[in-house]
Amino acid sequence: MSSAPEPAKKSRFSRQPKDPNNPGRLSQFATLWKASIKQNPLIPLWMAAAFIVVFLVVTFLLHLIFDSYIYTGIIGIIFGLLAALIVFGRLAERAAYGALDGQAGGTSAVLQGLRRGWYYEQEPVAAEAGRARKMSELSNAAMVFRAVGKPGVVLIGEGPSGAARKLLESERKRVSRVAGAEVPVHLLRVGAGDDTVKVGELTKTMNKLDKKLTDAEVQAVNKRLRALGATKPPIPKGMDPRNAPRMDRKALRGR
Repeated sequence: MSSAPEPAKKSRFSRQPKDPNNPGRLSQFATLWKASIKQNPLIPLWMAAAFIVVFLVVTFLLHLIFDSYIYTGIIGIIFGLLAALIVFGRLAERAAYGALDGQAGGTSAVLQGLRRGWYYEQEPVAAEAGRARKMSELSNAAMVFRAVGKPGVVLIGEGPSGAARKLLESERKRVSRVAGAEVPVHLLRVGAGDDTVKVGELTKTMNKLDKKLTDAEVQAVNKRLRALGATKPPIPKGMDPRNAPRMDRKALRGR
């Protein structure tokens, strides 16, 4: 009587199938590279310039100490590659911000770059669709996002000027009633006008605000505001301002 064949044993070194939801570092870097080059085609030139300059400077300085072209050349290449990667990271971040400029919900993606100590809402705390009736007209929607940190409460408006100002003022009154008159409330509006802040400079502007609250006060204010909820007038069907674009922070860090 013949026995059933034994199942083939899997090798310890057999390759595991790739998880489409968890791309590797090279895949993340390739995606970031393509997106950055599309936004700024001069990135390779800046990287090459950084590599050459740093390589020549490091090699020259080390050669004054070590009488070996091979040793100094290897060290120069390492520092040159490091400089090129640093330049790429900075330019890729600028390109990512540039891609978000003028995009509905871009504020939510930018807030992900805030330093520790900030609490922010990924969803808009107030929204007004205006005359928008479909996804292609989502740029006409005014939205307000909220962040809480040591400077106090920061409300960021985006969208049409008139509607955004109205929403900001309305939300400022709601926040002041809940947080208290002693908590500063800052109003910012992203855009390209004289009284606006560029998307790429939003986090820098927020971090420069004067610090008024302690860590404990920040947590207490954030807790009260989260209990406040959000004011979101009806949005046309198929339009969800919560579906904001996201910046791949892991890819920017090379993780």
